[in-house]
Amino acid sequence: MAITFGVLLWAHAGLADDLTAYEDDVLALLPDHGGRVDARLRSDDPAAPTEMQVITFADEAGFESYMADPRRTANTDERDRVIARTELYRGIPAELS
Repeated sequence: MAITFGVLLWAHAGLADDLTAYEDDVLALLPDHGGRVDARLRSDDPAAPTEMQVITFADEAGFESYMADPRRTANTDERDRVIARTELYRGIPAELS
């Protein structure tokens, strides 16, 4: 069963472009795990998250394998340098009229 997440990311001050570059790299790994980016938005409002994403995986195993992917986890130092805060929410896509 597919699972969808909303991801909110805040960059450390002055590192919004670096956050985007980091996310470009790790999001490119999603297809290897049955995942895809459904939406990706960037905000210039300092009170809002720097980036907002909606990501879907084919199943829980795909999400778990993405999170454990050594290509992703090898970049922990870069992630810590550019990302100040992350919030992850499991969701159910809503039907829009």
